[in-house]
Amino acid sequence: MIVVFLMAAVIWGIGAAMGTPKQARWTMLGLLIVAVLAIQIALPEGHPLRQATGSSPALWLLLLAFGGLVYLYRQLLGNLRARANQTETLPDPRAPAPIPQGPLTEIELNRYARHIALREIGGPGQVAIKRASVLVIGAGGLGSPALQYLASAGIGTIGVIDGDIVESSNLQRQTIHRDAAIGKAKVFSAADTLTAQNPFITVKPYNRAFTEEIADDLVAEYDLILEGTDDFATREVANAAAVVAGKPLISAALTQWEGQISVYDPANGAPCYTCLFPDRPDPTLVPTCAEAGVLGPLPGVLGAMMAVEAVKLLTDAGQTLRGEMLIYDALWGETRRIKVKRRPDCPVCGPVG
Repeated sequence: MIVVFLMAAVIWGIGAAMGTPKQARWTMLGLLIVAVLAIQIALPEGHPLRQATGSSPALWLLLLAFGGLVYLYRQLLGNLRARANQTETLPDPRAPAPIPQGPLTEIELNRYARHIALREIGGPGQVAIKRASVLVIGAGGLGSPALQYLASAGIGTIGVIDGDIVESSNLQRQTIHRDAAIGKAKVFSAADTLTAQNPFITVKPYNRAFTEEIADDLVAEYDLILEGTDDFATREVANAAAVVAGKPLISAALTQWEGQISVYDPANGAPCYTCLFPDRPDPTLVPTCAEAGVLGPLPGVLGAMMAVEAVKLLTDAGQTLRGEMLIYDALWGETRRIKVKRRPDCPVCGPVG
């Protein structure tokens, strides 16, 4: 019997040294026991070989039965573990459905469903909106509604630049800011509102004035520029940078009860801002909103129009205000559209070819 155990130890040791899988080693041990059983059954009692291997088959039958039970137990345990692992990987029916990977997540498809239902926008248009980047110059009266509607539309990246802080007098019309934001930089106040409104977008705030030193580099980073300041110098800088970058510029202005908006895009045949306004007006003839006053909802109307033009440009939907200026008179509820053309001698967008 000792000889059999020694042989088993040698088989197991050699197999381990050679890197033989455990299953193969167990099979070899099983064959050894079967051979021993054959000797015990085939040879007569008292035979030296039978005596050397235990002299009775009963012990080996018990050992073989015990080994079979251990094997069955291990197989059963393995099956139970496999079933447990399979159960753990099954989705919980109470859990929300996983968000599919792709241009638009399931949540975004639901959020922008009304856009996608429009045949002029559809799924491809909404994907274009998501991939777009828009720079908004000014987070005041016009910038506030424009920013909010751009964010709600799903513009992927929104940059906002403004060097002012929120003041109490702003809150009559600058709806993006809250009373608690008084004294806070407008761009950070706006960024807080936009990210709370739509967590699926990226907002980049620039807390500084929009100047010639940074204009070209900043405008080059974005697909589309919106300008809604009340400063002629800033408008000229924005226009020049947009022309250099070949980017469309949506600009609006307002005073008291009236506002105007146009898409300045010389790269596509439309005039630039300087084509229409080559000279700055006399400051005494153009009072500021603080001096002349402004209707609170008026910036909302024009700012929303700016966002509409942005969506149309990004999705190539309908007819934009390229080459046209829309004038809105809120006091009398009237709108006018006038054709505008490039100036052949424009110092900014160059001669018309």
